[in-house]
Amino acid sequence: MGESRQELLGWLNDLLQLKVTKVEQCGTGAALCQIYDSIYQDLPMSRVKFNVNTEYAYLQNFKILQNCFAKHQIDRLVPVESLIKCKMQDNLEFLQWSKRFWDQYFPGGEYDAVARRKGAGAPPAAAAPAPAPVTSARTSGAGAAARRGTTPTTAAAPARSVGGISAGGGGGAAAAALKQELNTMKETVAGLERERDFYFSKLRDIELLLQQACDENPELEKEENGLIKQVQTILYSTEEGFEIPADDGVVDDQETF
Repeated sequence: MGESRQELLGWLNDLLQLKVTKVEQCGTGAALCQIYDSIYQDLPMSRVKFNVNTEYAYLQNFKILQNCFAKHQIDRLVPVESLIKCKMQDNLEFLQWSKRFWDQYFPGGEYDAVARRKGAGAPPAAAAPAPAPVTSARTSGAGAAARRGTTPTTAAAPARSVGGISAGGGGGAAAAALKQELNTMKETVAGLERERDFYFSKLRDIELLLQQACDENPELEKEENGLIKQVQTILYSTEEGFEIPADDGVVDDQETF
């Protein structure tokens, strides 16, 4: 089972010092190029374009990535035609595979992502405070967190004083309690998202197995009381009173950015 979307985004943003908000954004090919540059540090990052929004520009980035795969004999097909459509599932699967590859082959040491992509059309470092360079699990705790797909935590800033009163006094107890409650809620939401992704993945695997069985033997789907029909009924059933929204032409899994 691969990492969830949120875990992958946290790892990606920490490694590359970016602010990617959706897995679909990997469909430009730019972030994927830099993932492999962090391993080999020989990709022509000056030619990788980050701030682009056309499939033609995406293709130029993926050509660079394909050349990297060929040069280093990476035995994996890059499904360019699927990825440049910026659909969630295709990009999620490829990003999960890339994360596993990075875990295995990242050589360690520091990787200055901002310096490597300087002049590549990416947002300048001044646009947002840049985190410290990422290191591997062998050299620092921050790298260990990156390899696990999580974002390292930092020490809390000292409490500020407002109107001469320290935030730690007076109403500080109530603020601390609210902060603790907020952190608890965030942890709960993160846990629910992981659980949701876990069970969705299982249901999707079952659905694919059913589709494969029906493709191999179309008669199975015609059996009204057969096992295939019964499982499909369970998979596609909805809660009482729930109505499937009308198709507006764009669904979340196919959302582009």
